[in-house]
Amino acid sequence: MSHPRRPDLLPLRAGVSPSCVVLPSRGQAGDSVLDFLARRLSAVSRQEWLERMQAGDVVDAQGRPVAPERAFEGGLRLYYYRHLAHEPAPPFSESVLYQDEHLLVADKPHFMPVTPSGRYLHHTLLVRLKHQLGLPDLSPLHRIDRDTAGLVLFSVQPHTRGAYQALFRDRRITKHYDAIAPWRPDIAFPRDHVSRMEESPQFFRMHEVPGEPNSHTRIELCEVAPSRQWARYRLTPITGKRHQLRVHMAALGLPLRNDAFYPEVNDPPEGDYSRPLQLLARVLAFDDPVTGEPRRFESTQRLSLAEAFAI
Repeated sequence: MSHPRRPDLLPLRAGVSPSCVVLPSRGQAGDSVLDFLARRLSAVSRQEWLERMQAGDVVDAQGRPVAPERAFEGGLRLYYYRHLAHEPAPPFSESVLYQDEHLLVADKPHFMPVTPSGRYLHHTLLVRLKHQLGLPDLSPLHRIDRDTAGLVLFSVQPHTRGAYQALFRDRRITKHYDAIAPWRPDIAFPRDHVSRMEESPQFFRMHEVPGEPNSHTRIELCEVAPSRQWARYRLTPITGKRHQLRVHMAALGLPLRNDAFYPEVNDPPEGDYSRPLQLLARVLAFDDPVTGEPRRFESTQRLSLAEAFAI
């Protein structure tokens, strides 16, 4: 499934942009467009596809409704709106810390995905911001995990998006995270953790393997709890591998408090918000490539050792 820039005739619906599917060059003999959709995107029933098409909710690239009996056409782009019958709604809200004609900086709560995927659509940070602010071209410039709280930088318009994306590609942006994890007196800080990370057999997890390093995190000790069991750390990722901070801390024998994936999978049941991952994207700093101004943004959220220890 692809997501090209939507035609102007297809508006946002409650913050949701149309999804796009392109018909392959060849279909099955006698196929209609309905036949193709029911077979290709079978998570939606044939009856529901029929109802959507009859309601005008499936259109072509010119914004014209596509009839269910329309014959299969190789290369035809179809646009449709995703629907989710049951979507979990986290009892937390995001905030906007900064907005101008080019950038938007949001402060994301724990448990909220940045972008739609799987069972999350309307209650994702991107869709909520599009809906609240009426910004159809809003696009995240980077990602943080659903479980991680803190800062997310968005591009407001396509014209300057590439300049901001280059900040991340060229490592010209500084990111600081706060984390709460066990304290071990035998590990000296500050330290640099460098390793090679690859996807593990469990597709959603990463792990360290032998070989040339491709991940690098700077780790500093900020505060040790009176119990001497927990500590607050500042983590500065030099590279940006998926789950990098969580994997690196777990590899040191310092798994983050309430981590449901590392070192072992212990995912809480749906609707359980009692154990937020103790990881916060706290600071983003860079020189603005469009205005030349130095930028520094800081989350309004904080991780507390006292609260984490009580969890």
